[in-house]
Amino acid sequence: MLSTDRPAGAASRLILPVLILGVLAFALVQSLIAPVLPEIQHDLHTTQSLVTWVLTAYLLSASIFTPILGRLGDRIGKDKVLLVALVALGVGSLISALAPNIGVMLVGRAVQGLGGGVIPLAFGIIRDELPRERVAGAVGVIAALIAVGSGLGIVLAGPIVTVLDYRALFWIPMVVVAAAAVAAYFLIPPSPSRSPGRVSWSASVLLAAWLVCLLVPLTQASSWGWGSVRVIGLLLAAVLLAAAWILVETRSSSPLIDMRMMRVPAVWTTNLVALLFGIGLYAVFGFLPAFVQTPTAAGYGFGASVTQAGLLLLPVSAAMFLSGLLAPRLAVRFGAKRLLVAGTVVSIASFAILTLAHDRQWEIMLSMAILGVGFGAAFATMSNVIVAAVPAHQTGAANGMNTNIRTIGGAVGAAVMASIVGAHTLPGGLPTERGYTYGFAALGVASVAAALAALLVPRYHEAHAAEEPGTASTYAVSAPGPVPALATELAE
Repeated sequence: MLSTDRPAGAASRLILPVLILGVLAFALVQSLIAPVLPEIQHDLHTTQSLVTWVLTAYLLSASIFTPILGRLGDRIGKDKVLLVALVALGVGSLISALAPNIGVMLVGRAVQGLGGGVIPLAFGIIRDELPRERVAGAVGVIAALIAVGSGLGIVLAGPIVTVLDYRALFWIPMVVVAAAAVAAYFLIPPSPSRSPGRVSWSASVLLAAWLVCLLVPLTQASSWGWGSVRVIGLLLAAVLLAAAWILVETRSSSPLIDMRMMRVPAVWTTNLVALLFGIGLYAVFGFLPAFVQTPTAAGYGFGASVTQAGLLLLPVSAAMFLSGLLAPRLAVRFGAKRLLVAGTVVSIASFAILTLAHDRQWEIMLSMAILGVGFGAAFATMSNVIVAAVPAHQTGAANGMNTNIRTIGGAVGAAVMASIVGAHTLPGGLPTERGYTYGFAALGVASVAAALAALLVPRYHEAHAAEEPGTASTYAVSAPGPVPALATELAE
């Protein structure tokens, strides 16, 4: 039962916009920096290999703290931990904006990574606070914004840097986060339910250790070499530490991630799709801007500016948002599994275009629009599958792990893409067109694997979740019309 101090009237209708503001700010800082790494390198007098850690430090921090903060929110209150995550995101933005050297910049980016906790906490608060018929639509919007924000950052980076400078890419999110934090303090009510037990800090340390050992070599493999002792040693350490983490979690009375929950068919299959989708999404956002910015003298590319490159990727953000918004209603009509499979199949077509036809700008834009339709629908559906498949008190932890797995997939995709592209270079150091073609083809293979994984998602999980003792199912297919209801709420 909800507590007696729930917000009423206009205040309750502002909960979702507050969450949207926080999630959008976090999503933007993921990609705003990628197009301007050369400028950061020049301004902070650092090296190419070191400046890439501006992205890596953020990725590692978010991977580690997203599930931890999600679990803390389930334990001590999502409203309190959401405020902590927003404050950390704002403080990290401030540190990065003022950074006099690369060391301070990396510290700021690592602190920003704590903001990853906003995502699972937002999902949990939606389930706690919104009426059942609006939950699926709201989850779809949040899921779409996570992906849309990642693409939108690339679009906005060029104009912002042209008018101001790259440090504005930290100042602007800081202002947005500050507004979201103030609004959250006054408008997000105390969590109506708490999970018992303590947070397993030993499991948290092991989680951080194996993620670091996995993501560092995957990120650096292109420079260290896939066969180097450091890469092989760290990957082996990641396997051993992950096994130890699973063992600790299995035996813990209060696990960070409930391994029994992770064995639920709807959960592990959806996480597998998220892993494979993450490979394609982050690799495209990381490498396609460089492809289109390549001078035409190289025999490919368009010699685009940072702003022009962002505009070429704009269709993916717009299509992601629209398809994510429509996903709950489509799930009602066609079923969640069919929608998820359709999203993965559509994505294959996008990578096929990138692989076979990338000589004209309209071909790039068409592939991005198709990719946005597929990814937007699939991301929104995956989030609702997770919400439906687990008990209410595990919503934050389950979505936190799903987000983490997508991030890990992104690291894998970026590393594989970097290795393929880096293995095919022109005398001047630029990648060859063949390198990009092979790389896009590899991402297409990952999308095919995602489609096969989507076929494994069970159809019965909606009813199963509703019948499970102690589980409150809030899945989209159980209630008609979430999108109109959501639109009405936002309008009001």
